[in-house]
Formats: sequence, C-alpha cells, structure tokens
Amino acid sequence: MSTIFSKIVEGSIPCYKVAENDTFLAFLDINPLAEGHTLVIPKKETDYIFDIDDKTFQDYFLFAKKVALAMKKVIDCKKIGIAVIGLEVAHAHIHLVPVNNVHDLNFSNPKVKFTPEEFKQIAAKINNAYCLLP
Repeated sequence: MSTIFSKIVEGSIPCYKVAENDTFLAFLDINPLAEGHTLVIPKKETDYIFDIDDKTFQDYFLFAKKVALAMKKVIDCKKIGIAVIGLEVAHAHIHLVPVNNVHDLNFSNPKVKFTPEEFKQIAAKINNAYCLLP
C-alpha cells in the first residue's frame, strides 16, 4: 500500500524539499516542532527502518548527517536532534529537529506554524547550505 511519503516521492503530493539524491529525500515536516524540522526518507517504501539493508542504512544515515549539518549552518539552535519513531506513517523516516534543550524533542509539544512562503524560505535556506557541503 502506498504511503503519503511514497506519494511525495512520486510527486503526486507536494513537499518543501530540502535535499534529494537518487535514493533519499529530505523535506520539511508540515507540523514541525521547530523551524527547520525535517523528515528524511528512503525513496523505496520500507515500513521499518531496521529492515533496510546494511549498505542502504549506512548511506541513509550519511545522507541525514549531511542534511543535519546544513540545517545547523542556517537554523539558530544548539544541536540538531534526531528521532526515529516509525509509528505514524508506515514508511521509514528520520526526524531531524533543531533543539536547544532536551524538551524540544518532545512530540507532544505544540507545533510551530509557518505560512507556505515561510516554509519555502526555510527549505531554500537549508537546501542552499546543503548544496555547499562536500
């Protein structure tokens, strides 16, 4: 069964794209915990992150690392937190969340609201930083 993330990959649902390669896609969470909250997914639909083969798993986390480094360059925060929960959408995904304290990574916190134009600006800012990284 196709997930909402698979529909984003195929282009039938739009997203605020942050970074992409042949295998992975990073885009802004539309219900973010903080400015720049990004989801990183494999393009191939896989429900459980630990079912991903070892090589792809390594590449996945290296891709997420590069996205996180780009985020840290342009978002005012102490660190980029990471969470893998995998219950809300049956498609493996990593949450990258700018944090200043441990409580910032609490998914029961109120979500931050942005306009479509603000989402576009945030995504472009992270993408520009991403493209400058080796």
